[in-house]
Amino acid sequence: MARGIVVWLFGALVVCGCGESPELAPGVPESAKRPDGQSDGGVGQSESADAAVTVGQRRKTVEKVSRLPEPLLNQERLANGWVQLFDGQTLFGWQANSEANWTVRDGVIHADSGPPGLLVTTVPFADYELLCDFKLASGGNSGVFLRTPVSPQNPAVDCYELNICDSHPAFQTASLVARKKGPAGLKVEGDWHTFHVVVEGRKLSVTLDGKPVLEFNDETASPLVAGRIGLQMNGGEIEFRNVFARPLGVKPLFNGNDLKGWRKVPGGKSRFTVVDGAIHVEDGAGFLESESTWGDFVLQAEARTNGDELNSGIFFRAEPGTSEHPSNGYELQIHNGSKDGNRLVPGNAGTGAIFRRTTARFVAAEDRKWCALTLVASGPTFSVWVNGLQVTEWRDERADDPNPRRGRRLAAGHISLQGHDPTTDLDFRAIRAARLPQPDTADQ
Repeated sequence: MARGIVVWLFGALVVCGCGESPELAPGVPESAKRPDGQSDGGVGQSESADAAVTVGQRRKTVEKVSRLPEPLLNQERLANGWVQLFDGQTLFGWQANSEANWTVRDGVIHADSGPPGLLVTTVPFADYELLCDFKLASGGNSGVFLRTPVSPQNPAVDCYELNICDSHPAFQTASLVARKKGPAGLKVEGDWHTFHVVVEGRKLSVTLDGKPVLEFNDETASPLVAGRIGLQMNGGEIEFRNVFARPLGVKPLFNGNDLKGWRKVPGGKSRFTVVDGAIHVEDGAGFLESESTWGDFVLQAEARTNGDELNSGIFFRAEPGTSEHPSNGYELQIHNGSKDGNRLVPGNAGTGAIFRRTTARFVAAEDRKWCALTLVASGPTFSVWVNGLQVTEWRDERADDPNPRRGRRLAAGHISLQGHDPTTDLDFRAIRAARLPQPDTADQ
C-alpha cells in the first residue's frame, strides 16, 4: 500500500489570492496527477489498515490516534489558512445525527448501512472554501451539506445540500437539492472525484474535478449565514477523504508595522515590539491585549517559539486586563514540549490546548519553527487546529460567569498575547479574525 494520503491540494489548483501553485509534495508520484495537471488524490491508504473507528448519534467522537496524523498541507496552504477536517485515522471533530455506520478504513471515511443521516463538523463555519474527495458506489445516494444544522429538515430552507446521486429523479450529482439543478448527465459512480466549493455571502460555486458545474445565488429573504459542514449517507456505499476547509473573510488584527489596535496590559514585565512584520515578545509575565472584542469568531495566526519548550498562549473572550487581573480569559496554550519525546503525549497540555480545561491530542508544532493556528469559538464550543491538524475540541459545560477562569463566558472579550515568564522569547504574525454569525442557538 502507498504510505499516507496523497492530496491533489498540492497540485495545480490555484485558490483565490494564493498566487502560483506549489509543487507536489515529495513522494507524490507523477502517476497521481490528473490530465489537467492536478493530483487525483492518491490511494488514500495508510501504511497498515487501521481498526474501524465509529461514532454514534451525538456521541463524542473518538480522540485517540495510533500515530501522529500525516500533515497534508504544505507551508503555502497553511499560510493561506487551510485546515484538515479529517485526520485520516479518526472521526475527531465530527458527530453523527443517526446510527449510520460511519467508520474510518485505510484513511477513508466510509458508510454503507444504517439509517440515513449526516456526519457533521462539531463547529459551524460561515464563509469558506471546501475541498473533498468522494467515491459513490453504483446506485448510491449521498451529498455534502453546507451551512447545515445538525439535523436539517428541509434543504430548500435550512441547508444547502450538494447532491451526489447520479440516479436522482430531479436533482442529480452537483445539484443543490430543492434549489438549483446542476448539469445534466454527470456520472460519478465508481470512481474518486473532487468537489471544490466556495461559500461566500449569498453566493455558492462548485467545481467537480476542476470543472465549474454550479453557480448559485441565494435570493431568498433569509439566506443562510453559517452552519455545519456535513457528509451524508442516504443509501448505498459512500466514501470521503482529503476533506479540507479554508475560512474566508478573515481581517487583519495586526498591521505588521506597529501595535495600533493593541494595548499593553498595565503591570506586566513583558516587552512587546514589532520586528520584521511580527510581534516579538520577551520577558514576562505580561499581556498585549486587542482593543477590539470578539465573541463567536474564527481566529488565525502564526506563532514561533525561539527556544526549547517555551510557554505562552493566546487568550480570548478575556475580561479587560488590569494590573491586578491581567488575564481572565480562555487560553489557547502554546507549548511544544512532550513527555519523553513522545509527541502523542503533550508535556504541558500542548500547543492548541484550552489550558486548564483540556489537553491537545498530540504535539503538532515544533520549537523554532512557525506554526499555523486556527481557533473556532462558537458559543460554548472551541476547536483548535495546529499546522492544519485538529488537536482540540472542547465544550464548556460550566455555569455562566463573566470570568472564564471560573465559568463559561459566552460574551465577547479581548484577544491577548501572553509573555509567560523571564524566559519568554516568541513571535506572532499574520493575526486575523472573522466574526462567526450563529445560525441557530438551538443548534449549539
